Amino acid sequence: MRIELPHRFKPRDYQLPAWRAMDEQKRVLLVFHRRAGKDKLCFNKLIERAIQTKANYAYYFPTAALGRKALWMNVDVTNGMRVIDHIPKELLAKPPNQTDMRIELINGSTIQILGTDNLDVVGGNYYGVVFSEFQNQNPLAWDYTRPILAENGGFAWFNGTPRGENHFFDMLKMAAVNESWFSQVLSVEDTGAITAAQIDEERRSGMSEPLIRQEFYCDFNIANENAIYGRYMTKAAAEGRIGPFPIDGRAPVHTFWDLGGPRNTAVWYGQRVPFGGWRWIDVDIGPVGADDTILSRYAHMNAKGYKYGKHFMPHDARQTQRNGVTFEADAITAGFKNIQVVPVIPDVWMGIDYVMGLFPTFEFRLPDCERGVKAMKAYESAPDSSTGIVKNVPLHTWASHVADAVRTMAEADRLGLIPGYSGPESPARRRNDTQDTGGY
Repeated sequence: MRIELPHRFKPRDYQLPAWRAMDEQKRVLLVFHRRAGKDKLCFNKLIERAIQTKANYAYYFPTAALGRKALWMNVDVTNGMRVIDHIPKELLAKPPNQTDMRIELINGSTIQILGTDNLDVVGGNYYGVVFSEFQNQNPLAWDYTRPILAENGGFAWFNGTPRGENHFFDMLKMAAVNESWFSQVLSVEDTGAITAAQIDEERRSGMSEPLIRQEFYCDFNIANENAIYGRYMTKAAAEGRIGPFPIDGRAPVHTFWDLGGPRNTAVWYGQRVPFGGWRWIDVDIGPVGADDTILSRYAHMNAKGYKYGKHFMPHDARQTQRNGVTFEADAITAGFKNIQVVPVIPDVWMGIDYVMGLFPTFEFRLPDCERGVKAMKAYESAPDSSTGIVKNVPLHTWASHVADAVRTMAEADRLGLIPGYSGPESPARRRNDTQDTGGY
């Protein structure tokens, strides 16, 4: 039996350099404009690699729901063919698992579609992985994956479209000067896949000029229009409030938490400083320690050597867990002292407004807050009409846990729960003098 791959797929001319690179190099990064066919390209090459080498392969999306929509159930309107049907039936060991979005090939290889919003699924024993729409993914997913690929000698491909100067942009800068990486940036001017007339039609239909520059011309300089704290972070950088600040040995270090399970828990470390501001000095995103327990987190935080004040945890720290006790009780047993549970914020946008009011006082210490800075830039909202009423809602992504931990701080500050410096340059007075009253 003779089976030709790719099956019912031919790479477009502008895709050929990437198609060849995915055979020749272990790291490939593709910045393609919207509708340039990047997922169909990567999936068809992944089929080839999977049938050549018996192993496990993962195709990661920001969420599993997006993976189901964009790849698993996606139908090409030009030929009525599903993307996964590019795998010839003769190569399938059994029908695809619709629930797990898992495919098993006759040589024993597996391909599974997964979402990195659940970091518990990341880090399996894979030989090859694809990160689709990496600009919207948790960068920790790659950190958890790369040691396994290094041990297996495996490969990783990344694709996406710009979403501001975030971790995807940083990766592109690295790949452009790294001989072990292949990188390619293709706008509509490079591919001709979308005509000027089609873009004009999008413009007349209400697509903003910044979004056109981002989606069709791969412009990383365009700020994410949906970024909730985007302009506040831009202003902080312009005013020199993101940089290599010292830790003030006179001020206690307080921590502010968001509980998302071990893999999504975020903890910010901050302190009041004498001039009336607030300095973020460190941040933990995701698990710490090999076993992801509260004991390992306590040891990790203790090893930092900070002079701790209070540990501010959100209201769900008092909810009963699977082990029958609360997170707060587990933390006390592990050794944490001075825990303060912050009452629930009644409205998420009210909490976000509190954060915006505090932003002029914020400083972010690098490099320890670098990931936190990226998360605050990536925190975004999107329209939701599921109830029949269109409203903006914060998207639940990897960045939302980090932003929610800052919201814990803002609520604790509003309630007067955070001790610190006082006097003529008190934080409250400073904030009243400098508050940015812009809306959200």
